Amino acid sequence: MLTTIVACTQTKEENKIDKEQIKAEIQAIENEFSSIYNNRNADNLTYYAEDAISYFAGLDPIVGKDAIHQHIQNELMDFPEGAKLSFETVEIYITDDGNNAIEIGAHQLVDSTGVILQKGHYVSFFVKRDGKFYCIRDMANSVQMDY
Repeated sequence: MLTTIVACTQTKEENKIDKEQIKAEIQAIENEFSSIYNNRNADNLTYYAEDAISYFAGLDPIVGKDAIHQHIQNELMDFPEGAKLSFETVEIYITDDGNNAIEIGAHQLVDSTGVILQKGHYVSFFVKRDGKFYCIRDMANSVQMDY
């Protein structure tokens, strides 16, 4: 009986998920995603899985990585010169096996002088495939700032 208790305890210890490590990993993915906008180059977009669906505010769902990629390329044509977009992972919820994560975050867009042009929140659902997290669903809202 003691062997069974020790074995069960070890299994639980081995399966312990490092939430802070995963949160940092998701934040790094968000930082890479913001660089797509800030560098005005969607060629290196790795944020989305092939089967992703994105719910951009005011649009029908955009289905598939290629369609989302095209949408972002179109957005970049009107992205303000000198502006910087940033994302912050505020909350993270992780499945017990560590292969799925829901992120709740905040984003903001500032102009070249640091004035906030837009801010908002988002929810992203990530799955781990081949050792890397990919977004398969996301939805965001934004508030345009009036000065």
